[in-house]
Amino acid sequence: MTTTGEDHVPARGGPGWWDRRRGAVLDVSLGAVSALECAAEGIPFARDAGIPLAMGVVFGLLAGSVLVVRRKWPIAVVLVAIAITPAEMGFLLGVVGLYTLAASELPRRIIGALAGMSFLGTLIVTFVRLRQDMGRDGVDLGDWFFPFASVGSSLGLTAPPLLLGLYVGQRRRLMESLRERADSLERELQLLAERAEERAEWARNEERTRIAREMHDVVAHRVSLMVVHAAALQAVARKDPEKAVKNAALVGDMGRQALTELREMLGVLRSGGDGVRVARASVPLAAVGVAAAAAASRAAEGGESSAEGPCLSELDELIGQSEAAGMVVDLSVEGEVRLYAAEVESTAFRVVQEALTNVHKHAAGAKTYVRLAHRVSEIAMQVENEPPPEASAAGSARLPSGGNGLVGMKERVAALGGVFVSGPTDAGGFRVSAVIPA
Repeated sequence: MTTTGEDHVPARGGPGWWDRRRGAVLDVSLGAVSALECAAEGIPFARDAGIPLAMGVVFGLLAGSVLVVRRKWPIAVVLVAIAITPAEMGFLLGVVGLYTLAASELPRRIIGALAGMSFLGTLIVTFVRLRQDMGRDGVDLGDWFFPFASVGSSLGLTAPPLLLGLYVGQRRRLMESLRERADSLERELQLLAERAEERAEWARNEERTRIAREMHDVVAHRVSLMVVHAAALQAVARKDPEKAVKNAALVGDMGRQALTELREMLGVLRSGGDGVRVARASVPLAAVGVAAAAAASRAAEGGESSAEGPCLSELDELIGQSEAAGMVVDLSVEGEVRLYAAEVESTAFRVVQEALTNVHKHAAGAKTYVRLAHRVSEIAMQVENEPPPEASAAGSARLPSGGNGLVGMKERVAALGGVFVSGPTDAGGFRVSAVIPA
């Protein structure tokens, strides 16, 4: 892991305006060396100027010690170096001052102006001193030598520290920019990771809800019919042995069907779970986020289950099972029967199945009407039951209810963009209606 931007900021552990103690030590050392140099150069300056030697030494010490504040006031350091150039002192002060000025964050026009002033001052002083020295010694090298030597000396004293400072300052700013960009990218990656975890958690919740809905749809109907047949078997066991045998066979068949469907579903879950564990162990976090987003998109589009589900052609068998359990079911179909998408047919079948299961649970023995309408752009279904009779053989089954059937039906229909309505009728029965776009 890379560190955050706060870790890159140097700790302000130095005295005064220095960020680090070693920076303060370096500047104080340079200031001391510069002060000693200027003090030594102040002796001949005092002799030439006709002032006391002590005054020249003190002047040199004060001028050279200005280098201590080069990080805080680089302009002042360069101006002092330019000011003492006629006295032929401050070589280290001028070089380090120009370097610090060029490496600072000051505008380029200020750096260029001060560098030009330093170059011009050095050029004039060098030109004058060369003419004086050559004239005093009686050496004649020609008029071309003095400008050439002056320009060369001035460039030698000005260009190297200026170019080095510009390079170091640009490199420092580049490193800071790269560090800020790395910190920004890390923050974005952390944000993406958090969003990926949130979407993965949302996808897991959606998957748990889907599994619970599938388990309810698969098990509830079969088990409800088994309980109804078992209750009827208990009621007619002594009176009609042949009917009891028939009901027992039906209970066995439905139990085997329920077990078969449960095994198929558990097999899918088991194989899918292994895939999830492998993905979590070998795929990086960014890929998990992509996978979670894809799973979320599939869930939102209603295509989260790739397994083949029931279809409307099995509706007659479903109603036959309910009639075998003692329910009177009237099926009516309107419109031209045609094939729909797998998820549409599966949802329509599950709605009718769950509605019939609720009739077994809450209105055993009540006559039920199942209406299916094939329209141009949609399929509509309605399951309505009359009020339950006062007493029935199956009514003693006392089937439990978890309250998830209607919720599951509404979620299924809403996932396909349909409309689901359920509620009691004026006659005392119950009606379930759904319209699904085809």
